[in-house]
Amino acid sequence: MVAEDRNYQVLNTEQAKEIVWNDLTGQLDSMEYIAFGLPEINDRYDIWNVPVLYKKEVIGEVAVDAYSKKINAKRSSDICVLKGRIDKVNRGEIAAAQKRPRKKETYRISELSSKLIKGRSELVLKQFPEQCVDMIFTSPPYYNARKQYSEYDTYEDYLAFIRRVVKECRRVLMDGKFFIINSSHVLVPRASRNESSSRIAVPFDIHQIFLEEGFEFVDDIIWQKPEGAGWASGRGRRFSADRNPMQYKAVPVTEYVMVYRKKPAVLIDYFIRNHPSPEIIRASKIGDGYEKTNVWYLSPARDKRHPAVFPKELAERVITYYSFKNDVVLDPFGGIGTTAKAAAGLDRRFISIECSGEYAEAALADMNSVNTFVNPVEFEFCDCSSLTDSPEKSGYGLHELIKMLEKKGVSGEEVADLLRKEYKDTLHGNGQEA
Repeated sequence: MVAEDRNYQVLNTEQAKEIVWNDLTGQLDSMEYIAFGLPEINDRYDIWNVPVLYKKEVIGEVAVDAYSKKINAKRSSDICVLKGRIDKVNRGEIAAAQKRPRKKETYRISELSSKLIKGRSELVLKQFPEQCVDMIFTSPPYYNARKQYSEYDTYEDYLAFIRRVVKECRRVLMDGKFFIINSSHVLVPRASRNESSSRIAVPFDIHQIFLEEGFEFVDDIIWQKPEGAGWASGRGRRFSADRNPMQYKAVPVTEYVMVYRKKPAVLIDYFIRNHPSPEIIRASKIGDGYEKTNVWYLSPARDKRHPAVFPKELAERVITYYSFKNDVVLDPFGGIGTTAKAAAGLDRRFISIECSGEYAEAALADMNSVNTFVNPVEFEFCDCSSLTDSPEKSGYGLHELIKMLEKKGVSGEEVADLLRKEYKDTLHGNGQEA
């Protein structure tokens, strides 16, 4: 414990709350309905931060010096602010902003067993029940970075595909649990010497999709590779040779590991306090040597069977930090099973979905060849590639529908003419909304 290691005078949450209670008793008109949230140590400043609640509404925070047991006024909410917020609660001015009391639910334990599944994830996941996985970690295919695993006519097609997968993932992910995604900016090579290459900020566009699909942003972790790993992209070589201003381009050695939580997101304490197995909570605790910052130094991985694998250590860290033992970890872009192998090795169950039969077979072969896991896992290989992928069942948007019609010989102008005729009055503002 930090409090014990540093010889604090305030050693626990109860002591911190008692100090704040005694302080507020002499300053507030009444202590009725006053309560406290969970105090936390800020070991940078050696203080306890104690949330103050009035009628279950957070109205401020009081900081207690861990050494002197005195109130740190500079880091505490002003007493006038606390009184003002109490008045607002009593007048009902913030009643509309108060959340409805959450119905107490039984802690969900997924009944899924470990599976390797061949099929398109946005279709396969439709076969799964709601809220059946505990954590998602994945690295989606790069957008047209290498033609051998590219199938998108435009970048908009790619983002629409990512959105469909995220939407289905949200449905199967339990409320308040984590979806972690690894992605990077993509360099699109120039077509000729008379053109420039372009770089697409893929993680930023994916971030917007997550926000729109009902997730809250938690953390951005930077995966930093050794300097030599970036030279393979060719970026920066021209400047290295000529050193002319305006030609400078940084050599990319990082990728993003973006952390999101599904809304509604209850306090993390809920999952710790209500888990039916205290033994699992204890066994899942993280030991020394964990990553303390959001910059993780990891060498890239290579496997001749797949052109874009990520290191198993990356998956192991994410799974360790964001799930409990026996949880179900989903990877909707399973590849050769890196996430699945990491999950099984950490005593988690896994669902790994991969559309390529070659990669899925490689993952299955690897998993069947390993028999050193503490808890043996069951293997199931399902082929869901025959599922109907119709526009009605897949939830395609307008852009995708137009693309499908164009492939069948219907031009975009024909589609526009039909829409103009159908919604002529609405376009001119004379009719009802469409």
